[in-house]
Amino acid sequence: MQYRKFGRLDWKASILGFGMMRLPVKGGMKNIDRREAARMLHYAVEHGVNYFDTAYTYHGGESEKLLGRTLGRSLGDRVRAATKMPSWLVNRPSDLDRILNEQLRRLKTDHIDFYLLHNLNRQYWTNMRELSALEWAGRAIRAGKIGQLGFSFHDSYELFREIIDAWDWSFCQIQYNFMDVRNQAGTRGLRYAASKGIAVVVMEPILGGKLANPPAPIQKIWDRARHKRSPAEWALQWVWDQEEVTLALSGMSSCGQVVENVRSAETAGVGVLDEGEQALIREVRRRYGKFAPIPCTRCGYCMPCPHGIDIPRNLTLYNEGTMYRRPDLARRQYGHLAEKARSSGCLQCRECEPKCPQSIPIADWMPRITEVLERGRPYPR
Repeated sequence: MQYRKFGRLDWKASILGFGMMRLPVKGGMKNIDRREAARMLHYAVEHGVNYFDTAYTYHGGESEKLLGRTLGRSLGDRVRAATKMPSWLVNRPSDLDRILNEQLRRLKTDHIDFYLLHNLNRQYWTNMRELSALEWAGRAIRAGKIGQLGFSFHDSYELFREIIDAWDWSFCQIQYNFMDVRNQAGTRGLRYAASKGIAVVVMEPILGGKLANPPAPIQKIWDRARHKRSPAEWALQWVWDQEEVTLALSGMSSCGQVVENVRSAETAGVGVLDEGEQALIREVRRRYGKFAPIPCTRCGYCMPCPHGIDIPRNLTLYNEGTMYRRPDLARRQYGHLAEKARSSGCLQCRECEPKCPQSIPIADWMPRITEVLERGRPYPR
């Protein structure tokens, strides 16, 4: 296993982190296959993985319990644990202590090494500020309940910079992969955080598995490579090739995936991919883009919508459902949108359309997106 310095801290993290959001289950998401999951965690520790990432809501709370039950004695010794405050569930200041204390019990510890404000966007960031969550976190650090404070992020680059500059963060967690170089924090956010000495933990390096099983035209591009790798390994190696990345989290669901990712991490490094391989990845990115039926560049000029619809997000989800041949995931993510932000709320005012540099007939697309992502109709052929 290889290790990189964790921002300003005098500690090195394994470049592969274990994301505990997609553990193997028997039936429902709360029913984790404990025997298989424990086998996966022990294999990871034995092969040098020392960063384990969970959250209050993963597997309905069972992910934190499994981590505490399986590695409780190792926490703070051989491995470090990261978990998260669910920003969308905090309605009053007292919720902060209540949730943190519950997490400490689940993890069977009195101290959490790395703690994040979870899933920050404009709405949740505003809520955290109004509830004085940063000041609360400072008190929890001084009390020894939290080691280092960070945040995970899903919103625009501009908001990312605002959050970075608002607190003396130790680390941040961003969605980043070879398809998301301009999406959310993107490459600019990665470099900005690293320039401040902040460790950058990458989530979704394989885009929730969507890059692991590409359609045939994409696979044909990978097959031309001199150095043979699986699509998942190409995605991980691209992330690790960037010096600003501290570690990449992989949400692994089987012991085979752990073995494969550990092996891949052993050969990773900055500059491992040569220019020919980087060009191949750029070609894959362009080819995926051609599968998108809506020519949206997520520039955001169409916003704000006077009716509260998140126009770029709706267009992106529709595109991704067909780009990655995963309409199920697109529908699930659409369901996570606030109701007022969904395409079904479009009143056909067309105020957005003159602002669009791509001349997209946005109002015409909104009912089509609703039919496919909200009502479950198949994508048109």
